[in-house]
Amino acid sequence: MQIDFDKGNGLVPVIVQNAYTLQVSMLGYMNEAAFEKTQAEGKVTFFSRSKNRLWTKGESSGNFLLVQNIAVDCDNDTILIQVVPKGPTCHTGSTSCFKEETSKGFMYQLEQIISERIDTDDANSYTNKLYKRGINKVAQKVGEEAVELVIEAKDDNLNLFKNEAADLCYHLLVLLKAKGVKLSEVEAMLKGRAG
Repeated sequence: MQIDFDKGNGLVPVIVQNAYTLQVSMLGYMNEAAFEKTQAEGKVTFFSRSKNRLWTKGESSGNFLLVQNIAVDCDNDTILIQVVPKGPTCHTGSTSCFKEETSKGFMYQLEQIISERIDTDDANSYTNKLYKRGINKVAQKVGEEAVELVIEAKDDNLNLFKNEAADLCYHLLVLLKAKGVKLSEVEAMLKGRAG
């Protein structure tokens, strides 16, 4: 990975993006040392222009940004880092320094939560209990939720309809986990059909 640190007098802008929701979390700057530390430790480290030193996001708050993927733009002078944030990203307590609170992309975050509850065998989790009942019970639950959604679609209560749609999406994610299929694979199928 070639990064042109010379173009910006030793610093390059770094866009931080939530790996699940794809929401832009923040913008910071890295010098070569910050980039190397980020790669080595798997936690985003910036060069703080105000502190004039390396600064690992979360070093005082514990709200680290865990690196999932690093990409460089076509001019090799801007970095995009996809992360899993451990807590709020912004010092204000917001998930984004741009104050953009959105539920778009939450399905990927929910997919991860479902996976963690199953993989850690969380005894108190409805998700894990359902999963342990087997593929037939999970598939049956998806069918039940689909029927309930159809029934609500025929009525005029949009709130109940949205709740049933949410139930269906949730149970579908559990079924995908049970089948070993990622949401991104289904999304790719849809994209291929859009032709």
